[in-house]
Amino acid sequence: MNILNEHTIAAGEFKAKCLKVIDTVHDSGEPYVITKHGVPFAKLIPYAEDNLSRKQYYGCLSDTMSVQGDIIAPIDEPWNAQENE
Repeated sequence: MNILNEHTIAAGEFKAKCLKVIDTVHDSGEPYVITKHGVPFAKLIPYAEDNLSRKQYYGCLSDTMSVQGDIIAPIDEPWNAQENE
């Protein structure tokens, strides 16, 4: 059984050959689909470090919006925060 050109292995066989399959996935970079009774159940993929550090996330949306008008000045309408309770 070949799902989307990925390697497949039955759960029982995976249990017996787990370490070998993990090494194969690591070395080849290709995922394995683990099946139970022929139905895809899990996918083993190579581990990859996240390329973006926490510092790179900070400010990553800074150029995606703009402020229009004065956001500090009071509005013309009276507003009571507890009015809709």
